[in-house]
Amino acid sequence: MSENVESGTTPVAAEAAPQSGFSRRRFVLGTGAAIGAATLIGRTATSAAALPGGTVIGDGARVQALIVGSGYGGSVTALRLAQAGVNVHVIEQGMSWDTPGSDGKIFANTTSPDYRSYWLRTRTKAPLSNFLGFPIDKDVPKYTGILDAEEFSGITVYQGRGVGGGSLVNGGMAVTPKRENFGAILPSVNPDEMYNTYYPRANAGLGVTNVDQRWWESTQYYQFARVGRKHAQRSGFPFVFVPNVYDWDYMKAEEAGTVPKSALAAEILYGNNGGKKSLAKTYLPAALATGRVTISPQHRVTNVAPASGGGYTVSMETIDTSGNVTGVKTVVADKVFFAAGSVGTSKLLVKFRDTGSLPNLNGEVGTGWGDNGNVMCGRANHMWDPTGAKQSSIPTAGIDNWAAGGAFAEVAPLPTGIETYASFYLSITKNPNRAQFSYNAATGKVDLNWQTAWKQPAIDMAKSIFDRINSTEGTIYRTDLFGTYKIWGDHLTYHPLGGAILNKATDNYGRLKGYNGLYVMDGSLIPGNTSVNPFVTITALAERNIDNIITYDV
Repeated sequence: MSENVESGTTPVAAEAAPQSGFSRRRFVLGTGAAIGAATLIGRTATSAAALPGGTVIGDGARVQALIVGSGYGGSVTALRLAQAGVNVHVIEQGMSWDTPGSDGKIFANTTSPDYRSYWLRTRTKAPLSNFLGFPIDKDVPKYTGILDAEEFSGITVYQGRGVGGGSLVNGGMAVTPKRENFGAILPSVNPDEMYNTYYPRANAGLGVTNVDQRWWESTQYYQFARVGRKHAQRSGFPFVFVPNVYDWDYMKAEEAGTVPKSALAAEILYGNNGGKKSLAKTYLPAALATGRVTISPQHRVTNVAPASGGGYTVSMETIDTSGNVTGVKTVVADKVFFAAGSVGTSKLLVKFRDTGSLPNLNGEVGTGWGDNGNVMCGRANHMWDPTGAKQSSIPTAGIDNWAAGGAFAEVAPLPTGIETYASFYLSITKNPNRAQFSYNAATGKVDLNWQTAWKQPAIDMAKSIFDRINSTEGTIYRTDLFGTYKIWGDHLTYHPLGGAILNKATDNYGRLKGYNGLYVMDGSLIPGNTSVNPFVTITALAERNIDNIITYDV
């Protein structure tokens, strides 16, 4: 299939490097029994397991490498630095997600959000806000939940909060872009090294696999996707299977009733308790198994500035599960790696530049932000095309009209537990609009100047697929999913990208211009669009960049 590259199936060993002679502090795993279980990247866990703890970072510490964020870029960076002999501290503002709730599960179900579901909100803000004409959001206790619906002018950005970042809440679609599209994604990067080395390495590290298509054809849980295929093909569109990080054997066992249902019980948006291979099951256990990595959850970085004796003074707060500040710490780090996600990293860097902490950061910082062209819609099918009351929450395929119409549409589940006769889609489009972050001195916050009207190109590109399908099938758009008589979910993005563009705000490997020892390692490096779901590209780019940084800087 053209969307794939050879990802390989051999896991990458997390070999512990010898202790560095100039190390100032050594941190060890708190639970030795966990080491063996986490030695290989790509090894599948079949339940949501706690990561071993270790000692959180102490006030006044001097550290070799401090990583801000534990998502894809941060996890890659932590593992590879540790393997190179560097002691690493990862700062994560979210929780470690290692303690079950009163229902015995770590994560809440998509259809029943509770206090675990949202980051410091008192009311849910579901991407799909209405159903059958009724609003579905509800009041919840304020808590450091797993999904942040961060609201800016004109757009809501959904982000994962916790150890593992966005990997905790995404649908797991692990798509490598077509090579012919790569030049528009990262124009300063050599595609040969990405497709020969770093995409395969990322796919192996993430545990990317393909669904068993024979099983897919027969299970009732993918009837919705087979209906999507039929409609796409009858309108002349290519329907392509895409890889995922879900453990398909576990999903088959879910259907057989031999393990607790997870994907087949609608778990995804607020975490998955079963077979999904988040970073908490792949890169992060491998990093911790080196004995050189400490993760400090519920820590929030507030400032970074050059230290008088070299390195950087990093200030941070500790927070409780209500978001209250419970303490402050200051440490000095030889090197700081920003991996807080496109929004998180961009906001920090813009604030530090414009408040004078890091004044030498250039004017490119905060620019080039895009939404990966995200737009959502639903279609109302005929009664003879039921999509199934039982649906897996894990997507497996999409409709490819990128070359002709500028859109790739994920055939997404709509797991409501009842028959809806609805087909649901998340589209990625070539939307060219880009926004900029700016520091607001009056509020002390960082704003984003995105405008909802900038979604119109994305809608037009998505219509290149769905207008034709509706015409062929004699169907109509659903108008009850995003409000009252509203067709398009044009208010959000799942895929924030940009804000510290590679080879502009940084050099060609993520070194921030203006400062030695400061780096960017996440999706903020990518200028707004990846043509597909972005996390494999973020992971592969981090693998590439940290290779170069270890060679020349460590």
